[in-house]
Parts: sequence; structure tokens; C-alpha cells
Amino acid sequence: MVRSLLFVPADSEHKMTRALASQADALIFDLEDSVAFDRKCLARALVQQVIAGAKTDKQLWIRINALHTGHALDDLAAVVALQPFGIVLPKCEGSAILRQISHYLDAFERIADVAVGQTKILPIITETARALMAVNDYVNVTPRLWGVSWGAEDLSADIGSHINRVDGRYTELFRMARSMCLVAAAAADVLAIDTVCVDLDDSDILSSETQEAVNDGFTAKMLIHPRHIETVNRIFSPSPQQLQWAHSVVAAFEENPLAGTLNLNGKMIDQPHLRLAQRLLDKE
Repeated sequence: MVRSLLFVPADSEHKMTRALASQADALIFDLEDSVAFDRKCLARALVQQVIAGAKTDKQLWIRINALHTGHALDDLAAVVALQPFGIVLPKCEGSAILRQISHYLDAFERIADVAVGQTKILPIITETARALMAVNDYVNVTPRLWGVSWGAEDLSADIGSHINRVDGRYTELFRMARSMCLVAAAAADVLAIDTVCVDLDDSDILSSETQEAVNDGFTAKMLIHPRHIETVNRIFSPSPQQLQWAHSVVAAFEENPLAGTLNLNGKMIDQPHLRLAQRLLDKE
């Protein structure tokens, strides 16, 4: 079960090594925003070194640079042979870019003699205005698509917004982008991954933002600081009561496989409840 995905600057061997010992379910070694231009080559070399020596059950992701920067191919050439779980693709502006990255991965996997198709892709699909207009474009593009996520900070810069939050809550445009990410994930039948909480020291904002993400259907959350891991893991973990309910729903439909609706403890349940129960049990 993946609940937390922690960004780690790839130009710091110390931070990557420490992150491997953290309680984060997945790590995203970042070659993009957290690495200065003149340290990109160093960061690629350090990622190679750290992953080659890592003994971990965590999902290991690499955030490459955006396709338009000219760095993405160098990133892929450096990391595909390491067999990370997947690639985080920033500033994805539609299916054409996703398909192009998938084709590049095909080639690099063949060169590295690893199974073609094994490297997953997690695109961030709301970081530009163009990206926001293409969020309905990810259905049946590539089986590599593992999930989709959204971002507010780059979108703010792209549209010229001076703020994206008031009193700890996203303003209307950014809440719309968040909602569109959820819908895009459901339409493509992949996971919806919530964006980072940028309030590093306000535990109340982190807790409320994470709980809202769970309530709305996100399955995990990206993080930018290790101190957020415990809160996010706890809130994204189903409670004993939720798991008991989920087991009861699944058992009821197993006993009545032809039923469309059932009565469970005085309440009607139907196929949407069964799908929700199965999602909860996937997190057990």
C-alpha cells in the first residue's frame, strides 16, 4: 500500500540515504525543480550510486525534467537501467507527451535489457494552463500510466496568480484543478495522488488537507518534508471500523453474487459500495 511519496533532492546523497531509512512508502528522487542546472549531471550520477546500493522494499521513483527542457532524455538514459518503479513526469500537457515518454522508455528499456513496459509513469497534469485544458486526455494512452497527480505552485506561476491559498485552503481555480485531477484518474482507471502540502510547520493544515484528500478519493499524497510522513501515513490508513465494514460488504456480495443491492445492517449497499470496500481492502 502506498500512502506517502516523499520528494528527495537527487543532488544530495545524504538526503537520499536518509530517506531510504524513513517511513515513507515511496521515494521520488528529484532531478527537476530541487536540482540547479549546473548540478544535473551530478544528481544523475548520485541517483545511480544510491539506487545501485539500495536494499529497500520502497517504491523508488525518479522525477525527470520536463520534456521541453532538453534534459529529459539525459535523465532517462541515466536511470532506466536502474529499474526504478517509475518516472514522475512534470508539466505533462496531454496524451501526446505521455505517449512520447512511453516510447522513449520502450527504447531505453530495450537498450538496458530490462522488461519493456515495466517502468511506470506518474504525470503531474495541472502545472500549466495547457495541461489543465488536457486533463481529459489520459484514457487508454499507455499501460504504463500508474496514476496522475496535480500541482498548484507551477500553475500559479503559469497563469500569473499571486496566491493560491487563503486561510490554508486553495482558492477556486486551484480547487478546480484538484477536482479535475480526481476525475481524470477515475476516467483513466488509475490512482489519484494528492499534491504536496507546502505548509511545513502547520500540522493542522497538513492534517485537514490530508483528511480532505482521503475523503474526496485520493489514494496517496506527495510530500516535501520527512516530518509529514507520520501524519499522512496515519490518515491514509483505513481505520479498523472501515476495514470491518469493507469486509462485511465484500462478504455480503460473495454470499449473494447475483444481487444488485443488499441490506447490510439496515442500510442499502450496491455495486459502488462494493468497489469502495475493495479499494479499502487494497490498503489493508
